[in-house]
Amino acid sequence: MKPKVSIITVCYNSAQTIEDTIQSVVNQTYDNIEYIIIDGLSTDNTIEIVNKYQDKIAKVVSEKDAGLYDAINKGIGLATGEIIANLNSDDFYIDNNVIADVIAKMEEEKSDTLYADLYYVDATNTNKVVRNWVSKKYKKGMFFKGWMPPHPTFFVRKKVYNQFGKFNLELKSAADYEIMLRFIHKHECSISYLPRVVVRMRVGGVSNVSLMNRLKANREDKRAWKINGLKPKPYTLIFKPLSKVLQFVKKN
Repeated sequence: MKPKVSIITVCYNSAQTIEDTIQSVVNQTYDNIEYIIIDGLSTDNTIEIVNKYQDKIAKVVSEKDAGLYDAINKGIGLATGEIIANLNSDDFYIDNNVIADVIAKMEEEKSDTLYADLYYVDATNTNKVVRNWVSKKYKKGMFFKGWMPPHPTFFVRKKVYNQFGKFNLELKSAADYEIMLRFIHKHECSISYLPRVVVRMRVGGVSNVSLMNRLKANREDKRAWKINGLKPKPYTLIFKPLSKVLQFVKKN
């Protein structure tokens, strides 16, 4: 029996992009997907677009929430799949075989988590690659060197969330970094790397908008270590943003 995969999309006033996201999920060749959409009570026609695909979406919740990660936590709570993924409403899977390839790798290696590579693309021309995030195979201690995988490519067995917790809502921009630090570095959950691009992400992430936001993000990154009773190296939080520079060089 193929494991069920729960894919969670969080959205708010996402009418311009969410159809790409939905289509990239419902057109997957993998045939055991539970698709969950958590909407923050959108005031545009996001829900109308979602309803066009209601026969292919398992659960839709539209209500106020306390932000992105609170909404993801709701989705995790609703998920009945063995494996959980998060795909935000301005991201989309690069082709229809992504989930099949991910599950084949996780099952082959009996891993609890998996990550892959990602393209940052232009917000309007999604064929234009702005950054190429090549994650590389994980080795113990890589978080000290500023490493982290792209969160939209991160797949996790639900038992890991049950054992080690969901997203920490004390954090804003670094909640995804913190949960991966917790699962991979602190608790050493088994991990697989799928060396191919699986997601296109439109540019404009919260932590990358300005220098001030980047400084705030670095402070949150530091808190992520402290919350887990961990101590980064003196260079860790310097290397983390610097590692992104190479992604622009590798975009071609």
